[in-house]
Amino acid sequence: NLNLKIISCLSLDQTDQNQSISTKPTNDLRIIFAAGGTGGHIYPAVAIADELKNINPNVQILFLGTENGMESTAIPSSGYDFKPIQAFPLIRPLISPQNFLFPFYLIKSMVYTWKELRDFNPNVVFGTGGYVSAPVCLSAKVLKGVKLVIQEQNSVPGLANWAISFFADMVFVAFPSTVKYFRKDKCIVSGNPIRLSLRRQVSKADARLHFFPKAAKNRNLELKVVLILGGSLGANAINIAILNMYYQMLLEHKYMYIIWQTGVEAFTEMESLVKSHSRLVLMPFLHKMDLAYAAADLVVSRAGAMTCSEILATGKPSILIPSPNVAEGHQEKNASIMSDLAGSQVILEDELESTTLRTAIEEILGDERQMANMHERAMKAARPEASVEIAQYVMSLGELSTAKGRRL
Repeated sequence: NLNLKIISCLSLDQTDQNQSISTKPTNDLRIIFAAGGTGGHIYPAVAIADELKNINPNVQILFLGTENGMESTAIPSSGYDFKPIQAFPLIRPLISPQNFLFPFYLIKSMVYTWKELRDFNPNVVFGTGGYVSAPVCLSAKVLKGVKLVIQEQNSVPGLANWAISFFADMVFVAFPSTVKYFRKDKCIVSGNPIRLSLRRQVSKADARLHFFPKAAKNRNLELKVVLILGGSLGANAINIAILNMYYQMLLEHKYMYIIWQTGVEAFTEMESLVKSHSRLVLMPFLHKMDLAYAAADLVVSRAGAMTCSEILATGKPSILIPSPNVAEGHQEKNASIMSDLAGSQVILEDELESTTLRTAIEEILGDERQMANMHERAMKAARPEASVEIAQYVMSLGELSTAKGRRL
């Protein structure tokens, strides 16, 4: 029998003799992921699922999410089975009258979800946060022998993960400072799971050839690439700040190139306002994030948990502009941790102006020593193998589950 013993909350890269991580294939291992709402919840789950498949190609995986959320297209396109469920978010503020019926909706969703879980008969249910996780993870505790695991991407947990953690068998967190919000005997500091494509080595020359073929072919070693990330939907404040200064900055700095992801919803407006330029690539969404990070010298971005982890994993100097509209102030706390860990420069949105952002970009790109220091600190803080190590723990935990013959 496998003895998986967790002494306390610790880093996965410091596994000791008291812990045993089994990677022996379990042919009938069945795992359900509850992931949805945003890419920050979806892509960590996909990264872990990919590693589970690498360890054991026979593992059976099912994703549950909402019918109209981005997970309904993102999960099938990643090659995994997906089934929609009903899930209902809490409205903020929590004292809102719309929340009075939330317990009824939650129970209704749990009943429907319980049927899906019973049919699939999982060994492990894995939640990555968001309101989709609540009915799935709570229903899992009704089935005997199912192991419940959650993963928190942010420095401060969301309401759903915090509540579910009381029922969970194991809790993975990205930052040591997050431990205080959970029971330490359940908690493992793992870092955030990074997509496999971002862990592959891509040469800067090849990446730049993809975005700027003429400059890359000329082997212009002096060029500097700024990667602007506003999130999948777009960050209006960042887009406006860039819009008001990008052209003059490109005119004055012949070495500067910009890859600008506007976000899907903002692209049409930005495209109509932005002047075309040979050293500017304007896109609604970047599907080749591995190439974008590899090409970049500096990243300007929101401070979503997964973006922060990707910045660390790729060792990129960064300027972070946290969104003030995210629940529990997640992004401002993430940005603060990034400043401490990797020297990221933080500009709060109410302080964001075109001149402020331009000055920050020019100062960092103009200081090779600072850029090297930011790169080294980011690489030192990164946990690029988080998804591998999480998957190993999940496989071990799955072996402890008594899935066969489970009944209510």
